[in-house]
Amino acid sequence: MKPLPVSAVLLCCSVQLAAAENQPEYSPYLDDNFPNQVFFGDTHLHTSYSADAGFVGTTLGPEEAYRFALGEEVTSSTGVRAKLQRPLDFLVVADHAENMGLAPLAVVGDPAILATDFGREVHELLKAGKGAEAFDRWRSERASGKDPMAGENAAAQTVWERMTSIAQKFNDPGHFTAFIGYEWTSVPGGNNLHRNVIFRDGKDRADQVLPFSAYDSEDAEDLWAWMAAYEAKTNGRLLAIPHNGNLSNGLMFDDVTFTGKKPLDRDYAERRARWEPIYEVTQMKGDGEAHPLLSQNDEFADFENWDVGAINAPEAKTPDMLPREYARTVYQRGLQYEEKLGANPFKFGMVGSTDSHTGLSTAEENNYFGKITVLEPAPSHDRLYEVVAGRTPNPEGKDIKVYAWQVSSAGLAAVWARENTREALWDAMARKEVYATTGTRTRVRVFGGWEFNAEDLDRPDFARYGYANGVPMGGDLSAAIGDKTPGFLVRAMRDPDGANLDRIQIIKGWTDADGETNERIYDLAVSDGRNIDKDGRAKTPVGNSVNVKQASYTNAIGAPQLQAFWRDPDFDPRQRAFYYVRAIEIPTPRWTTYDAKVFGVDIPDGAPTSIQERAYTSPIWYQP
Repeated sequence: MKPLPVSAVLLCCSVQLAAAENQPEYSPYLDDNFPNQVFFGDTHLHTSYSADAGFVGTTLGPEEAYRFALGEEVTSSTGVRAKLQRPLDFLVVADHAENMGLAPLAVVGDPAILATDFGREVHELLKAGKGAEAFDRWRSERASGKDPMAGENAAAQTVWERMTSIAQKFNDPGHFTAFIGYEWTSVPGGNNLHRNVIFRDGKDRADQVLPFSAYDSEDAEDLWAWMAAYEAKTNGRLLAIPHNGNLSNGLMFDDVTFTGKKPLDRDYAERRARWEPIYEVTQMKGDGEAHPLLSQNDEFADFENWDVGAINAPEAKTPDMLPREYARTVYQRGLQYEEKLGANPFKFGMVGSTDSHTGLSTAEENNYFGKITVLEPAPSHDRLYEVVAGRTPNPEGKDIKVYAWQVSSAGLAAVWARENTREALWDAMARKEVYATTGTRTRVRVFGGWEFNAEDLDRPDFARYGYANGVPMGGDLSAAIGDKTPGFLVRAMRDPDGANLDRIQIIKGWTDADGETNERIYDLAVSDGRNIDKDGRAKTPVGNSVNVKQASYTNAIGAPQLQAFWRDPDFDPRQRAFYYVRAIEIPTPRWTTYDAKVFGVDIPDGAPTSIQERAYTSPIWYQP
């Protein structure tokens, strides 16, 4: 067959182009740019490069941590084989900035470590198998606020460049994101003011600085100043994630500045909101969404609360500290600050993460590898009864100890983004389009707007319509349109490998005409045909299918998916407000119940045999 002449080919192409120009676009997805995927990961994992892990038995480093997160089988520091049910989508190895890498370098006798008296001392202790003594020696130096390796920037630079190189090695855009990050570990007086610092950038920018540590300052305002200087120097981007306000004895969300104890002003509020757009609300050291003393009409508020003291402060927790520690009440106080200052210092989204110090990011109840190496799976007394907080004696003789069985198997950060890259995930965190889970991979979506109605729940283009006509979690509703009331579209789907859903709720907080704060919980949808009363609550519990002896449950109760349209029945366009969604699963066995089955040990007195895992979305805020 003879080929067509060139003139015929050109004529054919011109006819096709003319036809294409006269046709509408066929594919409906060409211009979509809204976040269309949810990614699950951990923004807070420690390895042997953290002194409080490496000195006390953790041998897994960043490479093993990334391989485990990617779904590979890894042998733990105590020789136990470990593997995730499903890989994570992203991970931040957030080792402590304070003497990062000291433990593994001291073990091998790195020349930069042996060049100092302190380095030689801990090297000899480790060589003699006295890791606990080496840790106590380091901890005493750390508590003094003086860096035992001060001036040894060569060792610090070597470690930091090694960390950034490993993150770069495992970062695989589109498949797995390995963020560069670290933890700034401020513990004034034993109270928790920790932040995780997350880089949007790669090694080329991150290597231009050394991590700002608590040896430099224990004041978060100084950390923000360092972050601003980094961005000015490198043209990069940073954000910080506070965690465990429940262990700060009221300092994390205080009403005065750390230095000078001055009342918060607008400049402070704007800087805090800029540098700390999200908060780690749930993790191994307790859940910080709500507290039963603050939210007395919330039967779900008493969940994995650590509320007897701080980390190592001698003071016992007092009720006046709680409003400055728990996210829901802090949100309410943020509305008051916005009214007073014109800016809200506590306008943050919510994520969960683990804070595991084993190099293993495990947040599942049946695959719980402990907070620290000594608490890894074993039928040992330490696994359940090691004192993990409150070691400093209380002067009044109060028991402020927290034991290993009280540690939570939590949590995960869920991020709505277009693609799995550093840039896309970081940008979603910065705009607060994120939510927290206690370890489950429940999928939750919420949109708020003025034009939504119940029929919009069933739209096949649910997300596209939601973005086009409203705002997602983390967003702001503009001033009310006429006499319209905001409506919310909410969808939740269970973890495909997990438990059914009990209910989905909206938690509303607002300030009234007198400037006082209020909160109310509305059940939007509940499973199993239960009724929601006129007050917006379902009084009948979902039930409990947990077999404690067998550490099992069934999905014979609950629902695999719940959705609802809700319009605020008490909306006042003059009142500032926030709305966030809480999705709650049916009861499932707690990790202590799984341990009892696997190891044949008794469940500790006081430990719940089952828990209801949950997810908390970032709020949608309304301001007049």
